[in-house]
Amino acid sequence: MRMNAFSISASAYTHSSFPNSHSSSHLQQPQHALLQNRKIQNLCNHGPSLKKLTLFNLNSRRRTTFICAAKGEAEEAFKKTVELDRLIDMLRDANPRELQKLVGENILAFNPNFWTRLAARSDTCKSEDDKKDYEELATSVMSVVDLMVLKTKERIESATDVLKGILKPVVNDEGEIPWPPRDPQALTLMEMEINQRGQVGQLDEGFLAEVSAQQRQAKEDGDKPGLEAMLQKVLQLYASKSLSKRSYAMKAPEQEWNGILIKGLTIGAGDVSPEELYAVLKKRRERILIRTEGGSYQQRILTEYLKGIETRAHEIVQVLQSQGKPQ
Repeated sequence: MRMNAFSISASAYTHSSFPNSHSSSHLQQPQHALLQNRKIQNLCNHGPSLKKLTLFNLNSRRRTTFICAAKGEAEEAFKKTVELDRLIDMLRDANPRELQKLVGENILAFNPNFWTRLAARSDTCKSEDDKKDYEELATSVMSVVDLMVLKTKERIESATDVLKGILKPVVNDEGEIPWPPRDPQALTLMEMEINQRGQVGQLDEGFLAEVSAQQRQAKEDGDKPGLEAMLQKVLQLYASKSLSKRSYAMKAPEQEWNGILIKGLTIGAGDVSPEELYAVLKKRRERILIRTEGGSYQQRILTEYLKGIETRAHEIVQVLQSQGKPQ
């Protein structure tokens, strides 16, 4: 590959020195060939120097790349150190109540890098009193973090127990959850269980997170379609109860949506136009986005439930239109 590249460079150099060599009348062909050969020979004699120059340029570029990468990494490390120092200073100045709030708001920041930086600052203290302050700060932060981890674990365990209680009516004698349930009364009992636990405030964000996690795991496993479908039903019942007083078709089970929409929409037998229904659903989604915490499971589940109703309405409208019924 190098010889090919070098030959091309030599040829270009020769042609650039004799731009009109092929059309010159006073140079004979042998003389012209001889001059070309001498030029090429000179370039070959300087080959090692050219190779060294090329290698120098490549190495120079590589060193520049490495320097830029090292500089970028150093700047990023410096920024992280500044952020950690700022957090440590805030924790040092906080009272016990403010300390708990700061730890809760920055819980993900208490990683090995934080403790390493805290220890480094303690080592640079000139007085024993300052070192003692850092030791007490580390102990206080550790205590708050451990307490929060314990409470989170308790909430997860509590949410798991709540979910087990809700699913208990639909579990068969073999400990499995079939779909659809063999006993139609089982869904009614499960819905009653959801209502009771909702009244005592057990259907919180932790519960929704647990249901979503179990559903995702069941979907990944692929061998528990009954559990996956039943968990989806639990989320639908939760959303239905949360929205039943404010929107169309909210209180009815999903299997009854088609009949309600056909009877209620003007394209069917009702007096509500599809546009009116879409407007109501859009407005309700906007209210949910305002009144619920951004990115929460509650927000996602409620908005997905409303989108499901809108999608079903679109499908029904398309079917009825294809049958020749005016909208």
